[in-house]
Amino acid sequence: MMAESEPGFGLVVAGHVDHGKSTLIGRLLYELDALPPEARARVEAASTRRGRPLEWAFLLDAFQAERDQGVTIDSSRVRFHHDGQSYRIIDAPGHREFITNMVAGAADADAALLLVDAADGVREQTRRHASLLHLLGLSQIIVVVNKMDLVNHDQSRFAAIADEVRSYLGELGLTPLTVVPVAAATGANVTQPAATLAWHHGDTVLSALARLTAKPSLADQPFRLPVQHVYRVGERRLLAGRVTSGKIKRGDPVVLSPSNRLSAVAAVETWPPETSPAEAMAGQSIALELTDDLFVERGEVVSHEADAPMETNVFAARLVWLGQRPLEAGDGLTIKLGTARHPVIVEAVRARIDPDTLARDAGGIVSRHGIAEVLLRTPAMAVVEMAGGPPALARFVLLDGFDVVAGGTVDMHDYPDQRLSITRRSSNLTPVLHKVTADMRVRQKGHQGGVLWFTGLSGSGKSTLAIALEQALFRRGYHVYVLDGDNVRAGLNSNLGFTPEDRAENIRRVGEVAALFADAGEIVISAFISPYRADRERARQAAGSRFHEVHLSTDVTVCEERDPKGLYARARRGEIADFTGISAPYEAPDSAELVLDTASASIDHCLETLVEYVTTRFRLDSRSD
Repeated sequence: MMAESEPGFGLVVAGHVDHGKSTLIGRLLYELDALPPEARARVEAASTRRGRPLEWAFLLDAFQAERDQGVTIDSSRVRFHHDGQSYRIIDAPGHREFITNMVAGAADADAALLLVDAADGVREQTRRHASLLHLLGLSQIIVVVNKMDLVNHDQSRFAAIADEVRSYLGELGLTPLTVVPVAAATGANVTQPAATLAWHHGDTVLSALARLTAKPSLADQPFRLPVQHVYRVGERRLLAGRVTSGKIKRGDPVVLSPSNRLSAVAAVETWPPETSPAEAMAGQSIALELTDDLFVERGEVVSHEADAPMETNVFAARLVWLGQRPLEAGDGLTIKLGTARHPVIVEAVRARIDPDTLARDAGGIVSRHGIAEVLLRTPAMAVVEMAGGPPALARFVLLDGFDVVAGGTVDMHDYPDQRLSITRRSSNLTPVLHKVTADMRVRQKGHQGGVLWFTGLSGSGKSTLAIALEQALFRRGYHVYVLDGDNVRAGLNSNLGFTPEDRAENIRRVGEVAALFADAGEIVISAFISPYRADRERARQAAGSRFHEVHLSTDVTVCEERDPKGLYARARRGEIADFTGISAPYEAPDSAELVLDTASASIDHCLETLVEYVTTRFRLDSRSD
């Protein structure tokens, strides 16, 4: 579904069915003398057979089914050259049933022509296509108000439509480059100003095209090679695939994602082998031989280490749902990212977006052709890019069995790049064995060491309970210490901010420190929002069986009413970015060892529950009863 980018300026022509997209393209090619004689002859013959005047739409309606039904089914591509620029016109189907092909066409474009019929005005598919163009990251849009001949070239009609389209695009955050009145059937204002539209002193379609700016070349973007196949040739292992962006040359150090293994390029191979170059760039299909004989599978991504793609097992996304059955939270599907396929769970439908009004609701079930913001989670690490980055990994499709049921873009604004948390940079390490064993420490202290990991929203009572529990346990003879978020950030983690990546690193460090305390026989109470499930899971892995997750499940409404540090109020005023529960996500635990709600239970009751939990699970005399 997601086409690979091709050379030339990609121009998708979108809009409601029968608003004249194919006619405009045919007329444009005809006036630029870009049609071979045989193509014009085919159009003339087709028009004559149907008893119509010359019908330029037949030029692109390549399929017999389209001619029979009078609709454009596939996304046709036509090339032409003008004034030193090469263009690829992508004629995207306007019919609602073929919206999949429209998305496929638009995904490969640099800019869009959005057509509106002067007589029909802005219709449902006009708005839907505009929303999809926005979803796919297209910002350069030329609005063409076509069929002005059907409204007697009425200037006021054009002005009303132009205002409506500008208003709608403005709500999407888009500003059209220009709005052009056109009669594609007669050629008015396609390449030359027309006397019938003399009141229009702006662009023709052709002059508007000259004002478009091409996206940065894929060759100038970071190097990406999603591995399609791995071949064993003699003693050589070759990683084959298409360079989707950037450049690579022999000797370059590279990293494989998501396995995070490092190597270097021993050879760049193409076919035939005697023409193999020393380097390759975006658009070329190549094979790489690495200096290390690594086991690599289809789906891994080769890149330079300095600008590697992101890795995550959870991310937000915007998608258009194409499946016959509705989409809802909990659905299990397959996601295709580059050449990789992963099982994926739709963890939440965060919002549904009405393409007509752009109104957002709180989620629920997404019907066919619906646009939604969702949260996706994969069991293993996936390789992604932010929308606007190298496109091969920024866009995805969802599969239900073998059927494509959605296309969308990745949004990692709220989530950290987990590569930073799982990459080990140290090597040649030898563990030091202690003469004082864990059992000796336990017998000396009279209780097990462990980590009580408090997680919950700001204001849920983590610090209050942690301090109270530390005091209560200390009085009972326990060796106990509190690691509090504010205290740790004043020292150990004072170099970290509050971006998703910094918050993940903050928790990684705290998790490792807490595990060391627990290994020394201490009971560590950590009080951190720790919003991401993956970060808490890494802290659990660090401490092993000594880790006990305590979820303070107090609702955000209650926490905001308390607002003990005034942080919610500042976040609401926009003074704090990425504030958990307001403008950043909080992922509640699936199966915490203990759940407490300070909205429904008093602090004293929660403290009593915690003391009993520790007494039951940590004391040696209790465990031996």
